[in-house]
Amino acid sequence: MSDNLQETIRESAKAPAKASGDAGSVEQHKLTEQIAADKHLASKAAASQPKRGLRFNKLMPPGAD
Repeated sequence: MSDNLQETIRESAKAPAKASGDAGSVEQHKLTEQIAADKHLASKAAASQPKRGLRFNKLMPPGAD
């Protein structure tokens, strides 16, 4: 279901926000809305990765058992 939702968001951002007939008037989504949709999809993709970019290690000097 999340893949379907991601595709819906992606297609919605690509499609025009408003359109009218006969003479043809088309208005795109605002750039800020497109950037927000891109950031949302990128963050969801990054969160689904097994390695999320953070790794915690315990550093111990040699002989400090």
